Amino acid sequence: RYLNARATLSELLALNVMPVVNENDTVAVDELTLGDNDNLAAIVAALIDADMLLIATDIDGLYTADPRSNPDAQPIDEVHELTAEIMGMAGAAGSRVGTGGMRTKLEAAEKAAAAGIQTILFNGRDNEVVNLLSRDLLHGTLLRTRATRMQARKYWLLHVPAVPGCIHVDAGAARALSEGGASLLPKGVIDAVGEFQRGDMVEIVGDSPDGEPYVVARGITQYGAAEINQLARSHTRDIRQKLGYSYGESVMHRDDMVITTDSGVIS
Repeated sequence: RYLNARATLSELLALNVMPVVNENDTVAVDELTLGDNDNLAAIVAALIDADMLLIATDIDGLYTADPRSNPDAQPIDEVHELTAEIMGMAGAAGSRVGTGGMRTKLEAAEKAAAAGIQTILFNGRDNEVVNLLSRDLLHGTLLRTRATRMQARKYWLLHVPAVPGCIHVDAGAARALSEGGASLLPKGVIDAVGEFQRGDMVEIVGDSPDGEPYVVARGITQYGAAEINQLARSHTRDIRQKLGYSYGESVMHRDDMVITTDSGVIS
């Protein structure tokens, strides 16, 4: 689902189509409900690796207190870390827009920050705000993140549990992954071990010079185990012929994997 959603949104954006993603309260079921579109926006931002998350509210960003009832409330231009104190301010300066208010907007910003994405809270009633933002003229509250998008993504890939099974690759593929920054192509695959599906987190395993297996990388596979075994040792041009369809030229894309070095460090 992750790969399909990302591929769909990416293709729409490539066609200059602006996708509108909304959680419809009337048809959402409890098991699939996020509760508010702010958190949904943060998830979509991470899904498409967005440059920035913009969240509209009915006040001019985050304040030290509710500016509608407290004349001494001061606007906060920048937040470098979402501390308990900052979250407390959000409870006091809640927005009436949407289902969650200001606190859920900060929770969404926290999710975006974990993906290395900065957030701006701005007044959606100001017609000039988007123009100002597009020219880097900040109007609202900027919530910064310490992590780069790549650092955040690699951290996420590193900590998502892998399913049982692995993709066994030859020495050339292992070298291309660890030294050349390549994606994993079918040509370098020996076989797939275990049962896993497209979109699962799996390990890529190579053979050391003494014949001992070692983990080269881990990441999100574009194909399931049965499909990979059909494609092993094939050229990318043969994927559609062998399967009748194609999810892309790589078994695992470089952006969807983390590499294990000799020291055990992930890069």
